[in-house]
Amino acid sequence: MTRASIPRRNALATLAASALALGTAAFSLPALADGNWPSRTITLVIPGAAGGSTDIPARMLAQKLGERLGQPVIVDNKPGAGGSLGTGFVARAQPDGYTVLVGNTGSNAINYTAYKKLSYKPGDFVALTDMIYFSNVLVVPAKSPIQTLPDLIAAAKKEPGKLSFSSAGMGQTTHLMGELFKERTGTDVVHVPYKGSAPGTMAIVTGETQFMFDNMTASLAHIKDGKLRPLAVTGDQREPELPDVPTMTELGMKDFNKVGWMGFFVPAKTPPDVVKKLTDNLQAVLHDPDIQKRYRDLGGNPGGKPQADFSKQVADDQKTWGELILSQKLQLD
Repeated sequence: MTRASIPRRNALATLAASALALGTAAFSLPALADGNWPSRTITLVIPGAAGGSTDIPARMLAQKLGERLGQPVIVDNKPGAGGSLGTGFVARAQPDGYTVLVGNTGSNAINYTAYKKLSYKPGDFVALTDMIYFSNVLVVPAKSPIQTLPDLIAAAKKEPGKLSFSSAGMGQTTHLMGELFKERTGTDVVHVPYKGSAPGTMAIVTGETQFMFDNMTASLAHIKDGKLRPLAVTGDQREPELPDVPTMTELGMKDFNKVGWMGFFVPAKTPPDVVKKLTDNLQAVLHDPDIQKRYRDLGGNPGGKPQADFSKQVADDQKTWGELILSQKLQLD
């Protein structure tokens, strides 16, 4: 090795170190506003299975949102761990408006108290607007001998540990409503979690499980087709699509007046102008008469709330669900 090559090698090493330092610094800087947003494909991340209660309305919306923005909008399903896998993925995504979480009551309200260890926290997200909200409906297979809520309670008490209920995953409303039922009725029933609403619903349709507090958006079509029998609904009032089905409150069951929601979130450091543009376009699509009709046909109520109102709803649900989980000792890990 010549003496001349040593300074040259040192110089190259210095340049490499400087480049690395600049790259690291650039990576750590907050996301910058993208005046051309959107200039490429936007991904809606669903923390549940394809064909589930979050997936179906999101896919309905994706096409119209893409048409408005002039860029493709695709859906990416990342089910598992009560919605925390897909939610954590978005929390770690680049905050540029191209990766959007379609979160829900479970992933973005319940999980914070239900799980001691999560890969994300409330401050990791900016809430944009709600997509759809709905009641849960207590259903049994159409061939089940159970006709009413009292029948279900009696059957559960007669054979402790025999009846099982399916859910869309640990910590989802479909799970916690079942746990609340178990506590309120003093029955011994078995929880069977699935990776998303679609497989959880199919388990009750096929009789693999005996009952479920299913999302209205997932079960209504099966009810109308005569595959599921509704016994009661959650929420403060009866559902227009099921006017003859009583609420759990009417039947004397306390704390079953809650409803579920799904909505849009982006990573916390997403530039404000991108947040506003994305929110405005989401709300425009959600106020489209065609989307509103299709959501109501699913058994849900179309969203599109102002950003401040939805943010407050998310925060309120984090508090009230958290209080219920703590009071009933429903810790999931």
